[in-house]
Amino acid sequence: MDHHPRPPQMRDSWFAPISIDLLLKVLNVTIFHPFIAWLVPLCFRAEHMDYDATPMRLTIAWAFAVTMVWMGNMMSHKIAYGMPREVDLSEDVIVVTGGASGLGLLIAEVYGMRGATVAVLDTADLEATDARGITYYKCDVSDKAQIAKAAADIERDLGLPTILINNAAEVVGKKLLDMEAEEVERSISTNLLSHFYTIKQFLPGMLRNETGGTIVTVSSVIGHLGSAQLSDYAAAKAGVTALHKSLAAELYEMPEIKTILVTPGQLSTPLFRGVKSPHPFIAPVVEPVDVAKEIIAAIDMGLSDHIAMPLYARWVDWYNVLPVGVQRIARRFSGIDQGMKTFVGRKGNVASGEKATLI
Repeated sequence: MDHHPRPPQMRDSWFAPISIDLLLKVLNVTIFHPFIAWLVPLCFRAEHMDYDATPMRLTIAWAFAVTMVWMGNMMSHKIAYGMPREVDLSEDVIVVTGGASGLGLLIAEVYGMRGATVAVLDTADLEATDARGITYYKCDVSDKAQIAKAAADIERDLGLPTILINNAAEVVGKKLLDMEAEEVERSISTNLLSHFYTIKQFLPGMLRNETGGTIVTVSSVIGHLGSAQLSDYAAAKAGVTALHKSLAAELYEMPEIKTILVTPGQLSTPLFRGVKSPHPFIAPVVEPVDVAKEIIAAIDMGLSDHIAMPLYARWVDWYNVLPVGVQRIARRFSGIDQGMKTFVGRKGNVASGEKATLI
């Protein structure tokens, strides 16, 4: 008999799909888009409205402002990340850690179906890899010896890896005092140290490659905020984010190596089953397919980037600028420290000691 607690049943209201992110998407393809913004004064002009008329002046000023902001964003990205590298999926070899489920599997399957060479590293079994265009290697990424062996096997079987997607992670889901030392060590090794191991293993080959390579770091917004019952995970993700930024600084004079940092909020996967999201309008649950689309687009274009979803994840750094009293109010309002109380996850009651991959 299954004694695992069932997640709370939540009844969606008719406006549940509406969020601030959805409204922003609509605005970005309408009045905040330069093409649409310039259409309005052009329509006025087509009706023979004088240039000195108030509606014409206002719409031209708006279109000009939108265009300047759009161009400024493009220039800022070029200054920060430089020119794109050449990407040829027929030549690139993609390594995805934690690719047997969730976001990692989704990315691996998309590239596999597109004919790319994909290697998945995971401890969980992955079936029907041939149908998915994926080569599976059983590997515990917290063990640097297993990573070294997997890297040698990949280079022998598929070629020199040029794209690394560090996605593997796990969460204990307990309060700090309830965790065993072994659980803390396992969590930190999987969530943080594995990034050091894989980068040190695969980066030298990317540097030897004529067209360079891409390193994708899947972190989390929790690394910026912290959360009750996620002390191990939050600490590791904060370290992962710092590692990525430091690595990008070290690679500044090597523009052929691109780095992509991903800091999503709560993902809509079975691994988050039961997590309470009290403010879906401000902090909506993110669909893995949306994150995967952004990651794949950045990789395909040969860009470095910072992908943060949903909207609040892009502005989370401003949280630390707020007065401490306001920060406390914001935490209570968001319910961030209460969400894990109802966490069930894929394997059932994580609080009883089971572990589950989070991303």
